[in-house]
Amino acid sequence: MKTLYLDIFSGISGDMLVGALLDLGADPGKLDRELSKLKMDGYHLHVARAQKSGIEGVKFDVHLAHDHDHGHEEHDHGDHEHHHAENQGHGGHSHSHSHGDETHSHGDHGHEHSHDHDHDEDRTFTGIKNLIQGSKLSPWVKRKSIAVFQRIAVAEGKIHGKPPGQVHFHEVGAVDSIVDIVGACIAFELIGKPRVLASAVVEGTGWVDCAHGRFPVPTPATLAILGARGIPLSQCEEPHELITPTGAALLAEFSEGFGAMENLVAERIGFGLGTRDNLTRPNVLRAVLGSAAAPKAGRSTPAAKSPAPLDWETDRVAVLETNLDDISSEILGGFMDSALEAGALDVFHTPIQMKKNRPGILLSVLCAECDADRFSEMILRQTSAFGVRRSLVERRKLCREFATVKTPFGEVTVKLGKLNGRIVQAAPEFESCKKVATRKKVPVREVFIAASRSLELD
Repeated sequence: MKTLYLDIFSGISGDMLVGALLDLGADPGKLDRELSKLKMDGYHLHVARAQKSGIEGVKFDVHLAHDHDHGHEEHDHGDHEHHHAENQGHGGHSHSHSHGDETHSHGDHGHEHSHDHDHDEDRTFTGIKNLIQGSKLSPWVKRKSIAVFQRIAVAEGKIHGKPPGQVHFHEVGAVDSIVDIVGACIAFELIGKPRVLASAVVEGTGWVDCAHGRFPVPTPATLAILGARGIPLSQCEEPHELITPTGAALLAEFSEGFGAMENLVAERIGFGLGTRDNLTRPNVLRAVLGSAAAPKAGRSTPAAKSPAPLDWETDRVAVLETNLDDISSEILGGFMDSALEAGALDVFHTPIQMKKNRPGILLSVLCAECDADRFSEMILRQTSAFGVRRSLVERRKLCREFATVKTPFGEVTVKLGKLNGRIVQAAPEFESCKKVATRKKVPVREVFIAASRSLELD
């Protein structure tokens, strides 16, 4: 499996990450066409080859409709990285066009976003989640994009005392944020969804101005996002913000680990450019795409043949556990329903034997890493638990797709699991079988069996 190493010696923002991935080979035309599936108006993309401190890379910008409506080509797109109008740490993104080297995605790629943007659209986390889920983006891009936004919403919610679903991504900045975050996820998919690692996270110093006053760097949201994932943060002498909330959330979602490069053979190197001219380092994000080097074989031992790479998906989840011997079945069942409705990935219990030979249960909750504290609190408040054990685990998952099969009762949705392009698992979706069975007034089992037989024929 390919490995992408993000060298964030000069920080990271959403637009710099997209620029680096484009420089690695992600197609800007495909990126723009995929983004158009959001059916979101009021912007167009600018992709240009440029230099920063003598380093050539890609400058990615989201230009908003009102900038051109006011008849100028300078665009400050700093607000989008701080969802409460904070100034972006990579120079405010004031942008002068170099039309000879620049790709205007709304013209070159046959796609133009309307400039009749409605600023009253629902830009809460819930609204953005519905926008993404209702699009025709791939299931992987949808899931990853929502997960990144959720990390920001959870952090902002804690800062402002609001539930994550009510966190508002303010006005014009929401458009930039959606494009940067969804665009980064699309770009990751375009380069093959590699495993992601990153260098140690380095932030600058100083202050930023936001809607709530002046705050020291790192900003509250950036600090909360990195802290929720357990990512260490160090500061350097650069007197500017280097890590934006969007950059922090993308790092927290995608990177499996942080540290120095190890046994990585660089096959392609891309640079995403910021705008500001930093004082102590080039304002660029370096992305290295390659593969892990095989260990050298000894003289008497032939090198082992490398296994074929697998295209399974990887992520990290939190496993929360507690032993209970004094909870009623009614309360336990109610908690399981509440946890699933609140977004837990899975909830289950297992019979165990506890101290003094008491029969009990092991209650387990699987959830996103950023939700571990929230579900730990739910366990402590809604069950008889006095403590919760927490561990972080990696998952390997088949690439999932959904399709429909024809049965004598009608079409049924089925879930397909693929590994290296081949279907290795297939199963009818129960809820789809249930709807068909209700409509045809037959047992669900008959529809399920019919759909399973259709899968065998297919």
